[in-house]
Amino acid sequence: MRRSVPYDGGSPGSARDPAAAWPAVQALLRARGAGETKHPGGTLLDHLDRVARLLAEWGAGPDLQAAGLCHAMYGTDGFDHALMGTDERALLAELIGERAEALVFLYASCDRAVVYPRLASGRPVVFRDRFTDGEHTPSPPDVRAFVEITAANELDVLAHDPDLAERHGPTLHRLFTRSQDLLSTPARDACERQLGRDSLGRGRGTGSPA
Repeated sequence: MRRSVPYDGGSPGSARDPAAAWPAVQALLRARGAGETKHPGGTLLDHLDRVARLLAEWGAGPDLQAAGLCHAMYGTDGFDHALMGTDERALLAELIGERAEALVFLYASCDRAVVYPRLASGRPVVFRDRFTDGEHTPSPPDVRAFVEITAANELDVLAHDPDLAERHGPTLHRLFTRSQDLLSTPARDACERQLGRDSLGRGRGTGSPA
């Protein structure tokens, strides 16, 4: 298990608008192998691009779009293939800004087996950090951003892998239905359209490996 390194500030660089840094972020993703890493629907880079575009379609702001583009930078609980170490957080923050990077880290550090049931059961949501096993309570905007990225990520993965859709679709449908207060209206509608048809089936696990 990698050690969590908290990011304690530092210069956010010139990327006040995270979208302005996307060419540099794309270059970093390619340099770290995202374009050669296999993932449902092509490569990891393809997946990251699609997630960012989907968030944009749902009306997400630049910070959330940038976090979606970079959500797998430190690996995730379902796809533990890190492109950067958590000791490189300042580098990513310089490219996309501190707010967007903090969302990337929140997404990466989530212990899904613990947090997903909490998303569906009450507020506030207490997170478990899978790197440290510590717990903390993110702000409501951060939790909403986390769930929005989660929805975009899972919908893209399941759209490109029928086997994962069959195995995990019903479980994810229940998760997003029970936590719908944390989703934007476009995201909530998209989850219902894509996952609702499988809601009577039997899903397993806490999410797809992505």
